[in-house]
Amino acid sequence: MLRYRADIRTLCFVAIYFALVAVQWVTAPSALWIAIPLVAVTCVFSFLGAVATHNTVHCPVFKQRWANRAFQVVLTLTYGHPVSAFVPGHNLSHHKHTQTRRDVMRTTKVRYRSNLLNGLLFMPTVGKDVFFADMRYFKAMYRQNPPWFRQMILEATVFLGTMGVLLVLDWKKFLLYVLLPHQYAAWGIITINYLQHDGCDQNSEYNHSRNFLGKFVNFLAYNNGYHTIHHMEPGLHWSLLPAEHAKRVAPFIHPELDQPSMLVYLFRTFVWPAKRRMYDGKPVEIPAEGPDEEWIPPPREVRHDLGAIAM
Repeated sequence: MLRYRADIRTLCFVAIYFALVAVQWVTAPSALWIAIPLVAVTCVFSFLGAVATHNTVHCPVFKQRWANRAFQVVLTLTYGHPVSAFVPGHNLSHHKHTQTRRDVMRTTKVRYRSNLLNGLLFMPTVGKDVFFADMRYFKAMYRQNPPWFRQMILEATVFLGTMGVLLVLDWKKFLLYVLLPHQYAAWGIITINYLQHDGCDQNSEYNHSRNFLGKFVNFLAYNNGYHTIHHMEPGLHWSLLPAEHAKRVAPFIHPELDQPSMLVYLFRTFVWPAKRRMYDGKPVEIPAEGPDEEWIPPPREVRHDLGAIAM
């Protein structure tokens, strides 16, 4: 049923997330040396559910359409947000119009002196715009693409119903073991956009995205550190990204955009010297900010864009 055997890892990581929540819900560990690490690991695997969501809306996991629809419902419960709702802001706005005013998640929306604040507050800064853009897209899809809209409603209904039941069963466990990881996942999957695009050149064929090449990070995050090739060919399965990056990106990209260590990059960017720089070392020039421009495509383009997504 899997289109690529590599997605066995996806299924295992999703299963680990549910196992972590179940174990904590049943045992409710009180010893902090156990409780805190368990919650932290649950946050990580909820975030990995968000990364799997990103992969799924670009390249479906299963050969059968019904299986992909069901899996999107499952992923919704790991990530804390309907998987179908990932499509408008990410696929149709960010990917098509990277770092322009049609990109609702462009990094130029944050402009604090402290680059640490830019990183920490990027998600709440763009989140409002993403939400309202999504609402307009949902309204448009109600008539333009009913199958997509029905799938989104199914995911939202199952998610809200499940959250409601868990909240009634034990609100404290719900907040700690479910809601907190979901909030971390939402913050993480949007914030990674700042790491991958700030200080890059959206007009360049190769220097539009930053890559993180560490093996451990890419093992956990399904090779999503290879971001340039992903933007060049969004439908390429994540298991193929390293080889394609080596062949089609590495010989041409600026070397500073291939970061060997994400941790080192995070330290330099947000701790010391913590300066907001272009990939070539120049200060980032932030253009005058204006309102988002319309990015919702006409009905025919919408159906084409969603054609690769098994709904």
